[in-house]
Amino acid sequence: MRETRITEFKEKITNTFLKTVSAFSNYGGGEIYFGIDDNGNIKGLSDVKQACLDIENKVNDNITPQPDYTLELQNNDRTIKLTVKSGLQKPYLYKSKAYKRNDTATIEVDTLELSRLILEGKNIRFEELPCKDQELTFDILCRKLKECIQIETFDQDTLKTLNLYNNTIGYNNAAGILADKNHFPGIDIVKFGENISIIYKRATFDNMSVLEVYERSLEVFKDYYQYEAIQGADRKMVEKIPEAAFREAIANALIHRVWDTESQIKVSMFDDKIEIISPGGLPPGISEDEYLSGKLSVLRNVNLANVFYRLGFVEIFGTGITRIKQLYEEGSKQPDFEISENTIKIVLPVFEKNENLTEDERKIYKLLSKTMLKSISEITPYVEFGKSKTTQLLKEMSKQGIVKIEGRGKGTKYMIK
Repeated sequence: MRETRITEFKEKITNTFLKTVSAFSNYGGGEIYFGIDDNGNIKGLSDVKQACLDIENKVNDNITPQPDYTLELQNNDRTIKLTVKSGLQKPYLYKSKAYKRNDTATIEVDTLELSRLILEGKNIRFEELPCKDQELTFDILCRKLKECIQIETFDQDTLKTLNLYNNTIGYNNAAGILADKNHFPGIDIVKFGENISIIYKRATFDNMSVLEVYERSLEVFKDYYQYEAIQGADRKMVEKIPEAAFREAIANALIHRVWDTESQIKVSMFDDKIEIISPGGLPPGISEDEYLSGKLSVLRNVNLANVFYRLGFVEIFGTGITRIKQLYEEGSKQPDFEISENTIKIVLPVFEKNENLTEDERKIYKLLSKTMLKSISEITPYVEFGKSKTTQLLKEMSKQGIVKIEGRGKGTKYMIK
């Protein structure tokens, strides 16, 4: 056992663990083990009953508001496990300061992060706050609503229906993001040459309606990744990267990003791929696996997402990543997704159909393209051939460099390389 983002060891009981109680209460919960050193070695506590009382008193006297926690004796009553749950009344403070985990360390949050915790504790989203600019126009939003859903009239009642305006605060930040002109960052697109030292074009879309940012980004994409091919008497549009995948990735970046920072969405275009990096990691309440699998959708910007949904820019919430994966099912290269604390990165490779696969290999490839790792037992129910042939096909695909094999024996897993 070792220390992680959600696990900490304390050989003795000192007040330093209270910072971690604050961090776990503010961000996702975690466990603190007393009587275990930094390397995970059990040292034990001389009096665990008194230790439990000391821990309880320290937490109750020093953390405000009261956190949700439990204490449990372990290892023949030699160690104590303190389980701290993520609380609803954020921020949880120790000596008037809020903390978070940074890998295995506990650090004080900055001013921006503290303001986010305060809003979360009040169940208020940034997009619901009053916009600092109340002189807004919505010509682009009006045009889009008329084009996409044939709305006949556009007035203040329309904005109220979309949760962009109310009589108490006026326009909220979601309205500001959708307004024709605003103070919000947008997207910075760079088309590189053979390497990042060669820049062919740079386009920056700031301080304009997020709908215009979306449209202009698609125009730049089409210039570089679509062309017409003449086949006999016909002209055929060729997509080097599926446009639908780029649309989903850009919409995903705009809907799920944090808007309380000046950072732009970064789009790097290369000959063989596109990289899209959006500010803000995953919103609270969803894990990386849940996000990538599409099993759970937690919207950071509900009002903004609702407008994109009404306009048909996105389909059912939470299906964006799944749809991108589906668009690459028959490709030799798969999209990549990287999640960090402060960013989400989506990489869309140039689409190349894997022509060298047999029909049976294609069936396995299609299954593997829908998830990160699969075992033999997870594959065989969906193919008409047995375990032995499936194993043989996977070994052959591994030799071709198409499939990567991890683990051994019953723990063997397969994934697209």
